[in-house]
Amino acid sequence: MLTSYFWSGDAIRSRYVSDIVLADTLDIPMPPPRLLADWQREIAMHMVLEPGDVEVMPLARARARWPEYGRCVQAVSDWTHALGLPDTLASSDVALMVCRGARYHHDAGQYGGAAFCNLFLSDDRGLDVHFPSVGQRIPLKRGTALIFDTGQPHGVIQRGSSGFDAADFAPEEDYVQLFLTWELPIEDAHVARALKIEFDVAPSFALKLDEEQVRLDGEKVVVCPASGHWRPAG
Repeated sequence: MLTSYFWSGDAIRSRYVSDIVLADTLDIPMPPPRLLADWQREIAMHMVLEPGDVEVMPLARARARWPEYGRCVQAVSDWTHALGLPDTLASSDVALMVCRGARYHHDAGQYGGAAFCNLFLSDDRGLDVHFPSVGQRIPLKRGTALIFDTGQPHGVIQRGSSGFDAADFAPEEDYVQLFLTWELPIEDAHVARALKIEFDVAPSFALKLDEEQVRLDGEKVVVCPASGHWRPAG
């Protein structure tokens, strides 16, 4: 009974967290060398990207150096259309992100009204995205595409590991992954159908809340950053 309480307009609404993770590998071109070099400079000079960190990268500048950006977006659009999500991508916010692994977390404390659609742009670095609550583990490589509920715990870990450990990400090794992410509105009928979302499962309790959160069997919970398991908040 994992429940996400999220803002819907001016009110908090409740829904069950989906255990569906949609995944595929799309055919996308390698980013051009000039863009890869620009990303490396940005990370080295303007970021402190520690193991487990997930940060935003400048997308507008990247698009100016990325002739085949549109081809990447089209590949994701074709995939989402095939999943029964017509035009959802075009109307959704997109961002360019970077991570050096990722501690286990959920995003429904800020994005409970969304599902994430991610397209990974980097080559295989021996990392997996792991959804421990649903037992799904997906190798990350260029073209890996995912759609999942923001309330579902996930992390990016070493392929041979059972959890997140910062010591697995030695500074001399290149474990950086770049990806595009779209926020798909969870209340969109097509998104809700694809993830089999059930809404308004605790309407009376939702009226008492003034912030987004996730509760397990009625208890407010957070994610253990090392294991991905739920634990009581506070």
